[in-house]
Amino acid sequence: MSEHAEWSEAEPSTAPASAAVTPADAADAARLVAFGLQPKLQPARDQEYADLLRRYREDPPFARLADAVATGLGLIVLEVSPRAGMAVTAAEDSVFAVRMGDYARRTSADGGDRFLHGLAHLAVAVMAFPRPEDLADDAYIGRVTVNGVDAFVRQACHRLEERAAEQGENTDPASDAPGLETAWRVWARRSATGATKDARRLAGSTTGIVAKAVTFLTDSGFLQRTGDDHGGTYRTTARYQLQVRDLAGGAAMAELLELGVVPVTDGTPTLLPADSDEDLELVAGAGLPFHSV
Repeated sequence: MSEHAEWSEAEPSTAPASAAVTPADAADAARLVAFGLQPKLQPARDQEYADLLRRYREDPPFARLADAVATGLGLIVLEVSPRAGMAVTAAEDSVFAVRMGDYARRTSADGGDRFLHGLAHLAVAVMAFPRPEDLADDAYIGRVTVNGVDAFVRQACHRLEERAAEQGENTDPASDAPGLETAWRVWARRSATGATKDARRLAGSTTGIVAKAVTFLTDSGFLQRTGDDHGGTYRTTARYQLQVRDLAGGAAMAELLELGVVPVTDGTPTLLPADSDEDLELVAGAGLPFHSV
């Protein structure tokens, strides 16, 4: 992606003629990037997409050209393969970047809920790939449910409450204080479904917030809905695995993992006491599939 042909009058025939870039090549490279921006499109179901992916793998100059087109659009290429297609994510300054603030405003009239939506995304990622080996295994498919994610966060809330009590910390901090230690108090106090007589799931309830997160991830090609049980069941895609790999070093995800997540296979959460009492500072917006500004 950073390689450039060197031209000089002294060596006019250094580069072979086949390396010359034509307008058709540029169009094909842009077309491949355009396919990558359609996250639900599967290469196996589009012959042109599959052909361009094959050319990317077999033609290094074309691959560099496609990478350059992606870079110019502010995109980061995570992987190019038959399983994931051309998987790209937006850099922070890209026109394609999704801002956490915009996402939160679309999901709730209350700006104070922004962190809860972020926490829901973190919880989905942690439950989908609870072990490093799951995240590293290309064949691994994570499964989550809406109710399972909500239950997981509530168990995490309970664990954080116990930790705060053991350390004698203030149980009612300022509402705008950052970090999971504040988020768990807000989440734990929020109704899981809502206050309607038929217990319908309201958008501002915790399961409503999780449902919005998984719907966003599904629309973005990161999850696939597989059923309606437990508030909605979902499976991960190769693109989501790549996205979570790219963000797995975030302090927010690390802090949730520090609470003691163990492997899950059916979307049912289980927590064990953490082995370490070391606290990690939460970085707002870290580990999310969008940017915090």
